[in-house]
This record gives sequence, C-alpha cells and structure tokens, in this order.
Amino acid sequence: MHSAPRALCPHVEWAVAGVLGIRVNLDWIRQPAAPGTWRSEFSWQGRAGTASQLASALRGWQMLRFEVTAEPSAAAEGERYSCTPELGIFHAVTGVHGDILIPEDRLRAALGRSQRGETDLEAEIGRLLGKPWDDELEPFRYAGEGAPVRWLHQVV
Repeated sequence: MHSAPRALCPHVEWAVAGVLGIRVNLDWIRQPAAPGTWRSEFSWQGRAGTASQLASALRGWQMLRFEVTAEPSAAAEGERYSCTPELGIFHAVTGVHGDILIPEDRLRAALGRSQRGETDLEAEIGRLLGKPWDDELEPFRYAGEGAPVRWLHQVV
C-alpha cells in the first residue's frame, strides 16, 4: 500500500483479511511523498488468483495508491497490479524473470492505432508496459525504502 488516508487504513486491513481469510494488522507509517497519507508493505502467500482478488478488493477506494504482485509458479504466470487515483488500475502478466508479457493481440491493436494516426506507438507500448503507473508510483516506492515488511501466510 503506497498511500492511504488514515481513515481508510482499517478498511484496507479488513479488505485484505477478507481475501486472505486471516486477521490482518498492518504496520502503518507516514508516507512522505503524500503528506497526510500512510503506507504499509506486506507479503503474502496464497493460491493462484489471490493477487487479482486483493486488487479487486482494494480498487473501490479512489484515494488509494497500491501495487499487488504475484510471483509466477509452476501452475500460473505471475501478475502485477498497480493502481493510482488518477490512472485507475493496471494489470500485467509477468514471466519467470519478472518481465511483463504482452499478448500478441494487444501489440497488434497498438500498432494498428499507431498506423491509423490515432496514437503514438511509443506511448502505446509505454501504456502496455505500465509506464504511466510506474512514473506516478516511483516517488511513493522510493519513500518506502527501509519500511518494515510483514509476511502474511495462508494455508493452501
């Protein structure tokens, strides 16, 4: 959680607890990149699909900035969700080395829009890679260096 107003912090914990099926008490610290907001980091273990459930549970609040990442496994590709109040949610599938995997049809559509003069190809590829979200979230990531991380485990 990169930034949340203090009043939403308990709601974030309840949402995460609802998805993971365990009680969640996060360690919240002030977020210097957005005065008046708080941040928390936690790691979790769960079944494939848990990342999408977490992102869905959190995306309803417009004032949150967050990322949810699931590492790839033998059963599923990895996933990355990024969300900001201005941009909404971004989803990408990731491979074993953390690279974003862009489906062929999305690349063809971006190329087609570019060829028709509807958009710039570089900007389209940037969006497919989540660049606008990375640009907006980077100051919030940096502000969290050295922040405590809590590990959450779910029996699978």
